[in-house]
Amino acid sequence: MKKSFIGLAILAVVTFISSQFVTIFVVPPIGALPEGRTIVIPRMDRMSFIESPDGMCLRVQDGVSLLCRGLMLGSLNLTETPILVRLPYSEFLYLMTTDGQKFDR
Repeated sequence: MKKSFIGLAILAVVTFISSQFVTIFVVPPIGALPEGRTIVIPRMDRMSFIESPDGMCLRVQDGVSLLCRGLMLGSLNLTETPILVRLPYSEFLYLMTTDGQKFDR
């Protein structure tokens, strides 16, 4: 019991520290990426721990459009930003970034 408590405490500390330095970025299924993707990248300015282009659009312009979605994806500059981990698309994480709202491709 004591070991599991210590393990849980260490996990909580590691999670907190990593949440300050990385972002889990969820790219929803869109035309160019029909299966979607979840990536872990270093944290950039004004990004949350869990982020998506649609969530960013909702904060910036109170709506989602193809233009805004493209601009938000382009602002990441994924050709130069190191991708730490590549994961499959997670709708659960995506919905966390949009307050439960879904948007068309």
